Amino acid sequence: MRTKFFAGLFILFTLLMTGCDAQKGSGDEIVSEDIEIDVASEPIRINPDIPESKIYSEGPQGEQAVSAHSLELSVEEAEEISEGDYTAAIAMHYAGNDWSRAQIDGLKQTFAKMGIEVIAVTDGQFSVEKQASDIETLLARDPDVLVSVPVDPVSTASAYRKAEEAGVELVFMDNVPKGFSPGEDYVSVVSADNYGNGVIAAHSMAEELGEEGEIGVIYHDADYFVTEQRVEAFEKTINEEYPDIKIAEREGIGEPEDGERVVNAMLTRNADLDGLFVVWDVPAEGALAAARTAALDDLVITTIDLGSGVALDMARDQNIKGIGAQLPYDQGVAEAILAGYALLDKEAPPYVAVPPLEVNRNNLLESWELVYNEEVPPEIQGEMEKK
Repeated sequence: MRTKFFAGLFILFTLLMTGCDAQKGSGDEIVSEDIEIDVASEPIRINPDIPESKIYSEGPQGEQAVSAHSLELSVEEAEEISEGDYTAAIAMHYAGNDWSRAQIDGLKQTFAKMGIEVIAVTDGQFSVEKQASDIETLLARDPDVLVSVPVDPVSTASAYRKAEEAGVELVFMDNVPKGFSPGEDYVSVVSADNYGNGVIAAHSMAEELGEEGEIGVIYHDADYFVTEQRVEAFEKTINEEYPDIKIAEREGIGEPEDGERVVNAMLTRNADLDGLFVVWDVPAEGALAAARTAALDDLVITTIDLGSGVALDMARDQNIKGIGAQLPYDQGVAEAILAGYALLDKEAPPYVAVPPLEVNRNNLLESWELVYNEEVPPEIQGEMEKK
């Protein structure tokens, strides 16, 4: 390990780590119960039940994807890491959804198997300034590892550069800061196969519409390569494989909460839309509210991410008909394994992707357990049993 950064700032608050339902506490960190350190007695890898499939996505710098199935730490390697008394910190861009909660759970539980203490988890609240401040605060706690997803790859680069210069091992989720090179400035970046999930959402849409109709697309109006890949894949698949489906409307969102407002405006312009693709589940929940306001019970919506809100709608057999699901818990597992690679000076691939998962109502319950590594919430289970 390179020399680590020491700062004079004394942190006046105590961290309670995130657990099953990540919530914000009175400070800047996320409140939850601790996870007990329990060094692995078997090799550490992602869930072998995750289907192997072709990875479509490329990394943020055009890197060829390596499947997360290829990553592994042996029992001996986990024991060696545990002897180092290492610590890790997690700086999220946003911690208020199921995706972030599952990532954090996967990271924490896997770090525990390596004897690594997670000393802090922060929520950037989609604010560049907040995340930069979070990183400065985390560096004052002298972690060996920082796992993070940048709010903005350009504006947050200087904050991450301080961490890199301090000798902290950096593992990124989904995106990397501008000007950073794998193997030099950071260990690796892990993502879902976002392109593959966009393809899944397109095929689901076409199947529900009988391969014809007019649809709208809600995209993420930001320089964010993972969301760009989803929309590119969806639109390319529709345009090239389903000539009788027309993308009649496109509108961007800047924030997750913009979904309802933007879709309301879209449906006001064109109430005859047959379907709607929304770039991820949180704005898709806003789209559901807009569809209900417009009494469009037959509007087909597909999206990315198996959040609880869209899962509940699917269980009720309402508007959500298809989801290209990420596997965020196992993405967190992969990120922790790659941090272990760095602490062992073991060569790491620059870009790792977790295979996509197609979710529909027929496989909703088993998909939830695979995505989150936990039992299906009773409310979703109950709605499935009603139909």
